[in-house]
Formats: sequence, structure tokens, C-alpha cells
Amino acid sequence: MAAGVPARSTQARCAECARLDRAHSVAADTYLDDPRTYRVYLAWFGSGMVKVGITAEERGSARLLEQGAVAFGWLGRGPLMAARRCEELLRAALGVPDRIPYAEKRAVRAGLPGVDERAAEVARLHARALALTGWPESLERIECQVVDHAREFGLAGLAPASGVVTELVDGGVVGGRLVAAAGPDLHLEVSGAVLVLDTRLMSGWDLAAVGAGEGGGVSVPVREVPKEEGVQDQLF
Repeated sequence: MAAGVPARSTQARCAECARLDRAHSVAADTYLDDPRTYRVYLAWFGSGMVKVGITAEERGSARLLEQGAVAFGWLGRGPLMAARRCEELLRAALGVPDRIPYAEKRAVRAGLPGVDERAAEVARLHARALALTGWPESLERIECQVVDHAREFGLAGLAPASGVVTELVDGGVVGGRLVAAAGPDLHLEVSGAVLVLDTRLMSGWDLAAVGAGEGGGVSVPVREVPKEEGVQDQLF
């Protein structure tokens, strides 16, 4: 039976299907018999914005790109439950979360420190993490090697976003010049301003290109971003 999905949902599933899907997942700690090797990582999104997480080793850095991590470093590799125990250890000992809201990531992308400063912050946390006692014996430590995604995302010279698309509507138009893409977020230049479109909102929609002469611009709901949200020293 078909079910309606809220316009602002970032999943192409109703709430019940999303609940059932999560009931057997690594993220919810209910999928415990996965035989694959997992990696523990530190992901950097802005000054003071670092999270710890795990991902299947076979996925490489795909999970970090999906999250919009500007820089990251591997910490360890091993069985799923050992990786999960290490993740919990690092969260408690280093005071870092396992999740950072996308709104916070977007707010600092246009004012990031240089690549050396980014790498140094990851390296400092990496050293503290490897020095901790209590690591699971089955988890192999990995030496620090910071990977930076700023070039892949196109963040150099990025202007602060002035708005964020909140939902898509039937017949709505989102038109602009792509200037950056980080994780699910597309940063579009529209009439001299930058608008962010979270591509997860596009799930379940039939999309069509706007033909010549059909107009462009934006005709979907947009939330204006106050200027101070994009100024990093006012957030931290």
C-alpha cells in the first residue's frame, strides 16, 4: 500500500518503513552479526566540530563523503562490535559526538581554516585517541594520515549561504549555478546569492530538466539564513 511521505522528509520512506529499516541496522546496534571488517574514524567539519564514527572497510571513504566531512583520519580497524566499543570509548574520553546536524555543518563551510590547521586538529585528536587505554584487543590501531575533501567539494572561495530549501513542491523549480557540493548539500548560486539544496529532499520525486525558455530561479519554499549563522566565531 502506498503511503504519503512528508514534503520535508529526507527519506523516500514513510515513518513506519523507516522505523522497520532501522530496527535491523548497524546504527541502531541491532545488527550484531555482520562479519565484515569495520573502521573507526574521526571526521572534521569545522573548528571544534569533530565526530567519531564507524563504517564498513569495504566502503572506503564513501561514508565520509556522504556526510560532508571536510577532513578525516582513520583510527582503527577490526570486527563490528570492537569498532562499536571503541567508538563509545572515544565519545566519552574525547568528548566528541557521533552525530553533527547538517545545519551546523553548512553554517561554517564558507569560513573554514586552512588545510594545515584542519589537519593539525585531526592529528591532535588522533594522538589523544591512540594514547587511551581500554581499546578492544581485536581492534588494530591505524597511524594518522589526514585526508582532506575541500577540493572535491569545491569549497575554496565559497560564499556563505543566504537560504536553504526546506521542501520540494509539485511543479516547483530550483535553478542556479552549482558552486559546491558537500555530502548531500548542493550550494547553488542564484541571482548573486548562494542557496543550499539538500538532495535528500529529492528522494521519491520525479525530476525533469527545465527547458530553454521555461524560466529558472527558485519557486519552492526557502528558509532564509541569518547572516550571523555563517560567522564561525559567533558559533564557537
